[in-house]
Formats: sequence, C-alpha cells, structure tokens
Amino acid sequence: MTQLPILLGCDFSSTPTRRKPIVLALGTLQRDRVVLSRLEALPTLAEFAHRLSGTPDWIGGFDFPFGLPRELVEHLGWPNAWRECIAHYARLTRAEIRGAFSAFCDARPAGAKFAHRKFDRLAGSSPSMKWVNPPVAYMLHAAVPLLIEAGVHLPGLHEGDPRRVALEAYPGLLARELIGRRSYKSDEKAKQTPERLIARKDIVTALEQGRTRLGLRLKLTHAQHDALIADASGDRLDAVLCLVQAAWAARHGPPRYGLPHDLDPLEGWIVSA
Repeated sequence: MTQLPILLGCDFSSTPTRRKPIVLALGTLQRDRVVLSRLEALPTLAEFAHRLSGTPDWIGGFDFPFGLPRELVEHLGWPNAWRECIAHYARLTRAEIRGAFSAFCDARPAGAKFAHRKFDRLAGSSPSMKWVNPPVAYMLHAAVPLLIEAGVHLPGLHEGDPRRVALEAYPGLLARELIGRRSYKSDEKAKQTPERLIARKDIVTALEQGRTRLGLRLKLTHAQHDALIADASGDRLDAVLCLVQAAWAARHGPPRYGLPHDLDPLEGWIVSA
C-alpha cells in the first residue's frame, strides 16, 4: 500500500512563545476527505525548523508570505531573483526593514501607501511588506530563510527536496468563502465574543460538509471539532484552513500543485487563490 504524504497546515508567529506558539495541523488526504491527525504547538523557531527537516514526505500550506512585491523590490534596488532577494532580506534587521518600508510608504500618496503582489487583492491578503497589523513582513523574514535552510521545495520559486513541498497559504481566503467578512477570532479577551464563536462554528461545520469550491470535506473527531471552535484566538482553526489548502494542492500534484503557470517567480502565489 502506498504511503500517503503527510499534509501540514501552519499558523505562524514570527516571535512564538508558549502562550502564542506556532501551530501545526497534521493530516492526510483520503480521496475527497482531509483527515486531521493532530494539532501541535511549537513555541520556538528552532522547533519549527526541526519539524521542517525532521518530517519526511510532506506537502504543507504555510500562513506567511513567500515573497515581496516586485514594485517594492525594484524601487529599493534589491536583487530581483527570488533566492538572492530572500538572502538579502534575511541579512537585514527588523529595524532596517521597517526603515526601508516606512520610507517607501511615506513617499507615496494616501490610499496607495503599500506595494502589492499581483494576487493580493484577488486573495484579500495583506501586502507582504506590512510590518504591523499583521506584521507579515517580519513573518517572511523569520520563516522563509528556515524553509531554504531545511532544503524544502517551493514550487515556482525554489528547487528543493521534492518530497517536502512548501506552499504559501492564506486561511482568510477560505474563511471568507464560508462566512463572508464576519470576524471569527481575536487575541484580545474583550473581543472574544459569542458572535465570533458562532462564526467559528459555522466555518467548521461548512468544512466538515465540504461546502467550499475546493471540493474537499474535513474529517474531525468530536474532540477536534470542539477544540477548533473553543480556540478564540483562531490559531488552530487557521492551521486547519491551511491544511485544507495544502490538501487541494496535493490533489493537483507536481509540478505546479495548482499554482498558475504565469505566477511571478519573485512574488510567488497563494495556493488556491
């Protein structure tokens, strides 16, 4: 019997702690069912890096940007080949990143401060140069060099071990398909409302029933179902949403894993966007 590849969904934090760890959802794809095996909390970047290297044969969806907007990179005069651009970016401190990006924004008119990747508006994703609310620029800075060091394969961007495949995912893309613009999570206690809990219930129910354009149904135990709904921060649910996107990519398979053939090899693409 052929061994199924492990599927990973990752909700990432650029400064993980025991209170706010990186969350991994692990599972498998069985025909049109995404079976959640378990959830793991990784409180350090070192543990995340070890997991990338130590887990054999996986396809993962990761909730952080894999690239910067081409417009920004060219304006700053940084290398416009992906590998060299990431190497340059990794050498910068967060203060240097904030300074460069802030100066770029300051020189632009109101309403058009940030540069966007081609698919940002399509996916509803934040510009990958944002350093606050959410600080996705720092997430890229912390995470993508770890993917390279682990030797993983990034379709369309970087050749690596074809048995370990990393794809940029975005849980908000799938969540909005299911519940529109309703908010379903918050790290702030005061904002962890009954309305957000109901929204999480609606997302989980829709995933279990397969009510998405991805054509997949999520298989959960009763305990897993309850745990996803109870997590008011939404971190576990976001990891599972990324897991479902990874399953969609796995079903498409190599070499593109569902990514468009005309993706920008500097900017990348969000899987299933």
